[in-house]
Amino acid sequence: MVGARPSGRFSGIPISKINANHCYDFRAPEQVNSATLINNACCKTKAARYSAVDMQDLAEFFGADSPLKDQLPGFQPREGQAWMAQAVADALAENGQLVVEAGTGTGKTFAYLLPALMSGRKTIISTGTKALQDQLYHRDLPLISKAVGRPVTTALLKGRANYLCLQRLDTIAGHSSEAAVAADLHAVREWRHRTTSGDRAELTEVAEDSAVWPLVTSTAENCLGSKCPAYQACHVVKARRAAQEADLVVVNHYLLLADLALKEEGFIEFLPGAEAIILDEAHQIPDLAAQFFGVSLGSRELERLFDELRGATMPVSQPGLQRRIDKAQTALKNLLAEAPRAEGRYELSAILPDVLRPLDNLRGALQTLQEAVSQVADASAGIDKLHEQLLGVIEKLSYFASDDSWDGLRWLDVNPRSLRLHVTPLDVADTLRGLIDNGHQSWIFTSATLAIGDDFSHYTERMGLPSAVGLTFPSPYAIEEHGLIWLPPGLPQPSDPEHTAEMLERVMPLLKMTAGGMFCLFTSHRALNAARRWIKTRRKRLAGRPLLVQGDAPRDDLLRRFREHGNAVLLGTGSFWEGVDVRGPALTIVAIDKLPFASPADPLMMARLEFIRRQGGNGFTEHQLPLAALALKQGVGRLLRDQSDFGVVVICDPRITGKNYGSVFLKCLEPMRSTESKSEVRQFLAAHETALRAKENSRQTA
Repeated sequence: MVGARPSGRFSGIPISKINANHCYDFRAPEQVNSATLINNACCKTKAARYSAVDMQDLAEFFGADSPLKDQLPGFQPREGQAWMAQAVADALAENGQLVVEAGTGTGKTFAYLLPALMSGRKTIISTGTKALQDQLYHRDLPLISKAVGRPVTTALLKGRANYLCLQRLDTIAGHSSEAAVAADLHAVREWRHRTTSGDRAELTEVAEDSAVWPLVTSTAENCLGSKCPAYQACHVVKARRAAQEADLVVVNHYLLLADLALKEEGFIEFLPGAEAIILDEAHQIPDLAAQFFGVSLGSRELERLFDELRGATMPVSQPGLQRRIDKAQTALKNLLAEAPRAEGRYELSAILPDVLRPLDNLRGALQTLQEAVSQVADASAGIDKLHEQLLGVIEKLSYFASDDSWDGLRWLDVNPRSLRLHVTPLDVADTLRGLIDNGHQSWIFTSATLAIGDDFSHYTERMGLPSAVGLTFPSPYAIEEHGLIWLPPGLPQPSDPEHTAEMLERVMPLLKMTAGGMFCLFTSHRALNAARRWIKTRRKRLAGRPLLVQGDAPRDDLLRRFREHGNAVLLGTGSFWEGVDVRGPALTIVAIDKLPFASPADPLMMARLEFIRRQGGNGFTEHQLPLAALALKQGVGRLLRDQSDFGVVVICDPRITGKNYGSVFLKCLEPMRSTESKSEVRQFLAAHETALRAKENSRQTA
């Protein structure tokens, strides 16, 4: 039974004794002898005042007789879950700012949902992706609401691009002759009569990236608002109204940050006012905020703007207007032609001599076009809105072509058939602090990866959270027993052309030691493709196992097949490093090619490093190193997803043992131990494979 005070796996310090100037890490007694002081100078607010009565209530809810047992098969009491719930409850009650790192298996979702439901406060919960948002709203919330037995009005709110726009659907007829788009358009028209929410996630037969969606959804720029003839039936308006009336609203980070950015500019807030805001997967916020509080303009949105202008103004008799649209389109094509051909990100100052003239020509063509459109803007609400968009685009272009733009990094993102211009602020901490530190809201930030060891300062400084309390609840799983890190000796440096091949030479023999599957996680697409080529010329090394490669199918489909095969080898990068959950013996090895340092040439990294340099700091130790350590923590976290899981993490980067900073990475992965001995890896896997077979035999016998 979980008690009102920490016990068992916890250190035994009474919560009421938490020092007001510090935050603590509640670890198992075998890890520390007392609550470990987190070395975080920026956590200087008063600690939450814990109520023993409240703690007892939460302990009982998450204890052995929890009502969740009837709703959640396999539920087991976890002390960390109850203690996290209490910390969240107190932060909600006192309008506090709380940063919580909750290891795999803590049960952080229910640990913040329960106090949010019982607080009686208007709450917004923001998740990292729309998929997590749907899971939280459609599965987790109903489950815990039923267990609590307390009715709470909830709402799901997404960005306007996720909702069918009836007005645009009615006016798009005949605009596209492409067969694929025509088929999808027909499906959308059929669906409009069945849907009540207008959420495009309902229409699964139309691909998420279908070209029809930009045609039948709106943006903040092209929405007609109250002037729209379909305003009363608008799905976005209905979703907003439902959110305004709800006690708890589930959103995603993109929507939350878009709302904060709009309020920063003095616009009417998109989200309803809230007394508490909880951000799950909060490690994503700093980089996302840098994008939202910057300026961005893409060639595809310009192309859509031109198409809509042509269609809207065709009935208007205006000499030369269509020719001016043609000239603007030609100017955009010239910019695309003069931009770098190779896909990637470029600092604008380095390529400005090549693109300055086409940028100026595009701005001039747009200026001429908007002058013509202004003459007919009164003809309809649609044309008037398009004219507003043109003015906004011209203003944005001035940021990219001028050295006098506000303090930020200008850069260009080149894709195969498009480009996007950006101005990214060097630092968003002050902006976020101004939005968060308003005194009348509680803010909860939680993720499995927020701290470097016991230190939250890297995160709290980027977020502008000098007063936040930080708590760490390590995974309740026996990670030190079920996980092992292998550091293969003798590997070449990551820059060596043979590194990927040498990595696979070390990793592939492990397949003979386990019946389970393997993730090979790469830090670049180049390395992933090199691994694909290497394996395809050495198929026998797979010993009949299926090979799954990122890009050959959607991520969710690859993961489904990986789970079903039970012994596959999957090659992935990027999105496979986080948010991937494969439980059981289907995954027993995670091999990582290199320490995941972001490229110093990446514009987002360049902006941050420039800011640190101006502050007199060291960009490597203050940003590149902790960011890479957190990214490695995410990748390693793919392995042990359940209390019975076991496996080996292989880190194929000699810098982890050859450089002084390698200890930072290993500390982040504690309490999982590391070894350079292959025989120790063999013994570890053999012991766990034997125990697993014995368990399966016992189950079959029973």
